[in-house]
Amino acid sequence: MGKPNPILTGHSYAPDAATAVSELRTQIHQPQMALVIFFCSSNYDLPQLTTAINQHFSDVLVVGCTTAGEIGPAGYLDHSITGISFAATCCTAVVGHLGQLQSFDIAHGRAFAQDLLRQLESCATYTKTNCNFGLLLIDGLSVREEPVTHALQDGLGSIRMFGGSAGDELKFEQTWIFSDGQFYTDSAALILINTSLTFHLFKTQHFVSGRERMVVTEVDEKNRIVKEINGLPAALEYARLVNVDPKQLTSTHFAAWPVVVMIDGTDFVRSIQHANPDGSLTFYCAIDEGVVLRVAHGENMLDKLSMTMKALEENLGHIQGMLVCDCILRNLEATRDGSKAAVSELFRQYNAVGFSTYGEQFGGVHINQTLTGIVFGKETKVEHQTGVGNEMQLGNGEKTDD
Repeated sequence: MGKPNPILTGHSYAPDAATAVSELRTQIHQPQMALVIFFCSSNYDLPQLTTAINQHFSDVLVVGCTTAGEIGPAGYLDHSITGISFAATCCTAVVGHLGQLQSFDIAHGRAFAQDLLRQLESCATYTKTNCNFGLLLIDGLSVREEPVTHALQDGLGSIRMFGGSAGDELKFEQTWIFSDGQFYTDSAALILINTSLTFHLFKTQHFVSGRERMVVTEVDEKNRIVKEINGLPAALEYARLVNVDPKQLTSTHFAAWPVVVMIDGTDFVRSIQHANPDGSLTFYCAIDEGVVLRVAHGENMLDKLSMTMKALEENLGHIQGMLVCDCILRNLEATRDGSKAAVSELFRQYNAVGFSTYGEQFGGVHINQTLTGIVFGKETKVEHQTGVGNEMQLGNGEKTDD
């Protein structure tokens, strides 16, 4: 007989919080667990969910968040809880909780990440840098993803990080992070993992940038509002570039034609939330004055995701599980174009667990309309692993850094 799978995944549709956690535990319980990560609907009674989690996983490190939809063994899910457990035989993990994000200080965030990394190094089984990675879960309504992500990645140095912003079923009222045995708002959890499993971090998106430049000439950075593009009212200039009457701009246009910014030769998506009566545009990401943007158009999302998974599988040899942070706008697009069942099948095929997010993180960058994640292969001898960070960037302009 072969070795048991060190990664177990599960989900429950049960509407009762206690029942849902009990069913999840049945599917992901292992004799020795180093870490459990879960993603849950914000419709659950969170105090009851907290009690059940602390009861069923009393001796395990548990981290999670609320979502705009869950991803589990059955693909895209709603009003459920999904989770993944890692065996202690192949994994060591530490978790740090960051509260009061509204008063977040970059120097403190950098020091926080460095201290957490020292904690991991003190208990890590595998000593090489490429045995470590980070996962960030952050309040999706905090509007603090950019400074937090940048500071934490800076503090981690060559240890690469990905993550997602918590959701609340598109109510946009309150999102929650579970850490230290309870749910918090205005907070983030950074999970650092040391493992003998082969792995690759990746991001994928299906938008291709156009050629015409859009220079951001006036912003309200704190509120993620772009007031002017190319010296003109932002909504007016954007509407001209996508050939739409400014008065007719809707969320459908913004989803179909987001904008991208190039960072180190790679396009990162910046999605528009809505147009404002004064002609400005509110974004899901912070936009700096002077940044050059380009309108992007979408290609087939299912085809891109399928190509990404095949490339990852070829590179890794075998995928036994994956964690994904998938933008809610991708979920909605798959619903609109009829590809949701096929995307769900891909997630099921590769044993994915994750959630629909209010934003994604990759390295030190906060992005939108993107899927970020990590795939896990077989356990291997550490000396056979290659590449700092085990990172792949896949999507438009595929880039591999192994």
